[in-house]
Amino acid sequence: MPSRGAMGEEKGEVGLHRLFRFADGADAALMAAGAAGAVASGVAQPLMTLVFGDVVDALGSGSRHDVLRRVSGVCLKFFYLAVGSLFASFLQVACWMITGERQAARIRGLYLEAVLRQDIAFFDKEITTGQLVQRMSGDTILIQDAIGEKVGKFLQLTATFVGGFVVAFSKGWLLAAVMLSSIPPIVIAGAAMSWTVSRLSSQGQAKYNEAGNVVEQTIGAIRTVASFNGENRAIELYNKYIRNAYISAVQEGTATGLGFGFVMFILFCSYGLTAWFGAKLIIYKGYDGGQVVSVWMAFMTGAMSLGEATPCVSAFASGRSAGYRMMQVIQRKPEIDPNGTDAIVLADIKGDIEISNVYFSYPSRPDQLIFDGFTLHVLCGKTMAIVGESGSGKSTVINLVERFYDPQAGEVLIDGVNIKSLRLGWLRGKIGLVSQEPLLFATSIRENITYGKEDATDEEIMTATKLANAENFIDKLPNGLDTMVGEHGAQLSGGQKQRIAITRAILKNPKILLLDEATSALDMESE
Repeated sequence: MPSRGAMGEEKGEVGLHRLFRFADGADAALMAAGAAGAVASGVAQPLMTLVFGDVVDALGSGSRHDVLRRVSGVCLKFFYLAVGSLFASFLQVACWMITGERQAARIRGLYLEAVLRQDIAFFDKEITTGQLVQRMSGDTILIQDAIGEKVGKFLQLTATFVGGFVVAFSKGWLLAAVMLSSIPPIVIAGAAMSWTVSRLSSQGQAKYNEAGNVVEQTIGAIRTVASFNGENRAIELYNKYIRNAYISAVQEGTATGLGFGFVMFILFCSYGLTAWFGAKLIIYKGYDGGQVVSVWMAFMTGAMSLGEATPCVSAFASGRSAGYRMMQVIQRKPEIDPNGTDAIVLADIKGDIEISNVYFSYPSRPDQLIFDGFTLHVLCGKTMAIVGESGSGKSTVINLVERFYDPQAGEVLIDGVNIKSLRLGWLRGKIGLVSQEPLLFATSIRENITYGKEDATDEEIMTATKLANAENFIDKLPNGLDTMVGEHGAQLSGGQKQRIAITRAILKNPKILLLDEATSALDMESE
């Protein structure tokens, strides 16, 4: 079960601001309220250091009466700050979590819409089902983390950082200036850690995608795996990719730990510097104890916020990498667009098919030419069978008529019109297809049949089942049309699945019916 790399997913990132491009007006209001709450909550902490300075001064008062009076005033300030911080923190967390969830849900929807819009060649050579599922689950969580609560936390810490420095320099600029020497190494450590974590996060997600692809293929073909005793082989392959992902995660955790540890080392060194230099200022510059305590606590509060912002920076880096992978698909313009609206729609269609001097090779095997000047003409109302050995190009004819692929040269025409100029969604609505390996969805027989025509009546469904000789076996099932078919129709036999697929195509009442060995699993009577 080989794995394919998808669209350079191991490297690249988008700007953080581009992750917010899918926000609407309500999200903008939530983010504004959350930002205001985050700033207010962040500023409250440096203001608290001023109150602690007042506590030190109050406890150093001469008389007992002065101590009680000044401490009572300080307690009142504590209460006001606590109430304001409570309301601000509520706004910060609630608003950012809500808008993060809203935007992530919107990104998931757009991603699925973009995936379903892609041409078949995209699935052949650029991405696998496992990778798509992993991105829908894992990458959107990383993006939600980067545009949700972590943003509010980062704004809060930034406000704390700025507020702490303002308070520190306003209360004692000399002590604050000396303590400022600890900031450059903290910034350098944070930047280095952010770059390293971003790179390792991308590598780790790529390995998880490969592991998810192994699981998807194994479970999807569980009967084949069991028949060849391939369980251990699948486990070994899965463990191989998980081991690589584990190594990336260990490296990412090591980088984060070293970065955070270095930041804390600088902070604790600055504590000793503050105590030593603050004592000198009290002795020689006339500083009082409350002033030194306020400057020290304000500066430390601001500096500590830089260390606490490290996980936020890591989340932003991971979100930018995940956003790059998802934006590639969302912004990708398919060469064959089923939702295009700039093509024409015919007033009616007869069903004449002409393949004229076509040269074609599959995108995944461009060097292997399937058709070399192939020509075919099928008149409307006629039945034509194409016979040939396996791999001779019979299914390729159907792929070109359905416009799953475009030929490198030549034309495919319907009623004399090149299908490239026809609106693709409309064209496929006029064509019915039964593949040699019919695929059923894990739902009821009724829903599988009405996939061909959503507004079909019960009478139309029963007529179609009779024409496809599916009525007899459906009536014998315990719940009839409402019987569940299982994963990929696993609860039905091959012939039953083919008859349901034929019923689905007949119900559509197409102008052109394409059968790709549609009776390969049927008995003689049904065929």
